[in-house]
Amino acid sequence: MTLQTTNPTIELLLTRRSLVVSKMTEPGPNADELETILRCATRVPDHGKLSPWRIQVVQGDARHDLGRVWGEIYKRNNPEAPTEQLDFEYNRPCRAPIMLIMSTKIESQRIPAWEQILSGAAVCQNALIAATSLGYHAQWLSEWPNYDEDAKAAAGLTKGDYFLGFIYIGTASEAPVERTRPQLEDVVTWYRGK
Repeated sequence: MTLQTTNPTIELLLTRRSLVVSKMTEPGPNADELETILRCATRVPDHGKLSPWRIQVVQGDARHDLGRVWGEIYKRNNPEAPTEQLDFEYNRPCRAPIMLIMSTKIESQRIPAWEQILSGAAVCQNALIAATSLGYHAQWLSEWPNYDEDAKAAAGLTKGDYFLGFIYIGTASEAPVERTRPQLEDVVTWYRGK
């Protein structure tokens, strides 16, 4: 069933689709658009007003700098990796015009860490929605650097913090294909009490 609506927010939420980063190209958001995406991203539920997350913007030559760091870590951890794979790793952050490194910044024991992580996940989702609303495409990925201690240290994360993932933003080189969505009756139940 397709809901017919003239509400642009509802329409966006009903039609938003991630685009595989390999199908992204220039242009990416300009400075004003990127600021809008970042402002939207940070307007999330935040128990305790902690802002328990951080965003690092990676664009331009900084993508190549980060690629060198990630490539060296990968090479050190995978000394038998073929040249093609190493080339890919050195260029991993360069697949889209902009990459956002999303991470936690958990500093308070007053609010459960899980709630702080969930707030960070909301930041990621808002960034996806904002990028889409501006006509760009985005993909939120957790890749091997997400779980690598050296990659975390290189990004300035402290021991207790985590990557929430990497959001790639760019223009579609081809339209994303819709995927099967869950039927509500398969994932929603109505609590009726006793």
